[in-house]
Amino acid sequence: MITSIQNEQVKNWRKLQTKKYRTRTGQFIIEGHHLIEEAIHSNFTMETIIVNEQATISKSWSDYAITHVSDEVFKSITQTSTPQGVAAVVHMKEINERDGGPVLILDGLQDPGNVGTIIRTADAAGVAKILIGKGTVDVYNDKVIRATQGSLFHIRIEEVETNEAVAALQVAGYTVWASALEGAKPLKEIDFSQKSALIVGNEGAGIQQTILDKADGKVKIPIYGQAESLNVSVATGILLYEMVK
Repeated sequence: MITSIQNEQVKNWRKLQTKKYRTRTGQFIIEGHHLIEEAIHSNFTMETIIVNEQATISKSWSDYAITHVSDEVFKSITQTSTPQGVAAVVHMKEINERDGGPVLILDGLQDPGNVGTIIRTADAAGVAKILIGKGTVDVYNDKVIRATQGSLFHIRIEEVETNEAVAALQVAGYTVWASALEGAKPLKEIDFSQKSALIVGNEGAGIQQTILDKADGKVKIPIYGQAESLNVSVATGILLYEMVK
């Protein structure tokens, strides 16, 4: 059992809380029984499963390396306020793009909960892949991972330069729609029968103007009450389900 937070392995696990180290190593940390089970079912490689003193181990984990640690060590490497006592170091993996679904582009979304919920919703809606533009929170951020509820392991996600990605989609025959309030067509007036991509933007500022200008059109969800706007994850869910209907 590892009992010291000064242990070199523990120091490396703590470094995985930073995007720089995650990118360098191609690894990230997940917490909780559900996410570990999802990673196993999705055939992700796990370096080790980390278990604290009181936690129970699932029988399905018998083929994986198990590292036992003290409560102090476990708390030092995890970021939840009420940890379940199990975590894992997982290797990043390229997931195949789905056939037939729309493409989703995230431009500058910064709230981890929103991004995680969007990934989960996109997975449920059968989105082909998600393209992550500059300024969007890292999808391997612990709060994003928890909010995906395992969908991170099911859907292809790529980091892109957004303007280049939009142009490439258009060359490939996609109609690219930008979610916007000004100068946009109501959702019900748009025909999504052709290959489509959707851009959603920053929670406060929206989509960058240079990217808006490159989109083939703008789409909005009508507001029937007095709210100024919808939460971006809610709006994205409505738009995606209309696109795949």
